[in-house]
Amino acid sequence: MKHALSVTRDADFAAWYQSVIAEADLAEESGVRGCMVIRPWGYGIWERIQRLLDDRIKATGHENCYFPLFIPLSYFEKEAEHVDGFAKEMAVVTHHRLIADGQGGLVPDPAAKLEEPLVVRPTSETVIGTAFARWVQSWRDLPVLINQWANVVRWEMRTRMFLRTSEFLWQEGHTAHATADEARDETRKMLEVYRSFAEDCLALPVVAGEKPENERFPGAVATYSIEAMMQDGKALQAGTSHFLGTNFARAQNIRFQNSAGEFELANTTSWGVSTRMIGGVIMVHGDDDGLRVPPRIAPWQIVIVPMLRDAPEDEALIAYARDIQSNLSQSSALGEPVRALLDLKPARAATKRWGWVKKGAPIVVEIGGRDMAGGNVSVIRRDRLYRADGKLDSNVMPRGDFEADAPALLAAIQQALHAEASARLKANIVPAADFAAVEAHFAEGAKTPGWVEVNWARPTGAALDAVVERLKALKLTIRNAPSDAGAAEGVCVFTGEPAVERVLLARAY
Repeated sequence: MKHALSVTRDADFAAWYQSVIAEADLAEESGVRGCMVIRPWGYGIWERIQRLLDDRIKATGHENCYFPLFIPLSYFEKEAEHVDGFAKEMAVVTHHRLIADGQGGLVPDPAAKLEEPLVVRPTSETVIGTAFARWVQSWRDLPVLINQWANVVRWEMRTRMFLRTSEFLWQEGHTAHATADEARDETRKMLEVYRSFAEDCLALPVVAGEKPENERFPGAVATYSIEAMMQDGKALQAGTSHFLGTNFARAQNIRFQNSAGEFELANTTSWGVSTRMIGGVIMVHGDDDGLRVPPRIAPWQIVIVPMLRDAPEDEALIAYARDIQSNLSQSSALGEPVRALLDLKPARAATKRWGWVKKGAPIVVEIGGRDMAGGNVSVIRRDRLYRADGKLDSNVMPRGDFEADAPALLAAIQQALHAEASARLKANIVPAADFAAVEAHFAEGAKTPGWVEVNWARPTGAALDAVVERLKALKLTIRNAPSDAGAAEGVCVFTGEPAVERVLLARAY
């Protein structure tokens, strides 16, 4: 069996990941360190993610808005823990004009220095909190439920496309509430929106739960996450939701008069997912032939490739293919009209077929003169590319049957990708009774060790610092305490204290 990519997952997972991105035309280097050009197929996937998630966010009562890219430094300085958490990643604008340096170059004009430096948005809690302080005066103004789709900049030292870039795209939700209970409910509700979205739309099985104290968002009271397992056994934090309590409200003076006429601080939340999700889709669903895109987020779900030969009969073949495309586009799959593309680019049919295989189009339909004469099509399912004998599984079937079956076929592919990834996740989470078992599990030589679940006593202060250092020596982190985990029994594997919950340990991106 010959694969479309030159490197396999087993041989070099990191190189394979980069190869998938390049061969699928998802993104490329931009010339600016840590920043990428997202190409149309990659951006098309992001647009699908954006559209589907935006509908879910709005269905929970949130409204979209937009806030500036530049944030005054003084806004961050009001919240000490928050600014400390992001200080090393901030890009700062200090001048508003350039002048010639007399040697053919440009330099900042000393006379154009800003009175106050501006931070290029790493996240928007501070600038949105300042607006909330203006908008919220009375309990009648609450809750405030907003979301924005934007780009952010965090000056990363080690970058990898989609997973960790200096500039990335995301949505960030921000809300203000009258009580802590309302804000906590909001935090958990949006985590569930992310969990169900990842499972239903990205076919990405995830574990939802609360992060440990040392992994909280800077300034948060509690942080919750969804964690996905990549094919190399590492974890990817695919989305987060933060209960901020009154920490930001106190710093930014978000106060309201309650129904008794007394002034209170609002409780706030924030939550977000980013283009990192695309990295997760690649590493969960990709194979040695490239990307496999779940049909719900595929820009084109069915790609029709006619075998053109620069001959007079090409016209009839194109008309035949165009009629199939039209019929498919009038049907619905997974709750939306089927997205079918007719590829008429001037290239060999086999070249185009493998191009779409590497991009991960869920279904590729090839049509030759013999297919047309018999009223047939040749159908390739991207999730099941090969037969048992190792040959390409191209299924010849009557076009009418294919047109009728296509919606169910797309739904089956969506379900099959989720089932495959879900089985892998469940098979690679194992319990460990003590720290020696953790060390043994992650010993050198274990190529894809997966995750370990252990008892946890929620240590804090110096005791927590000691745990973090022990884990760091094994290149491990605590991912979260799964919300659906069974009750903890026995003692914490780190401290020997009575356990209060179970947490997942893993190597992570």
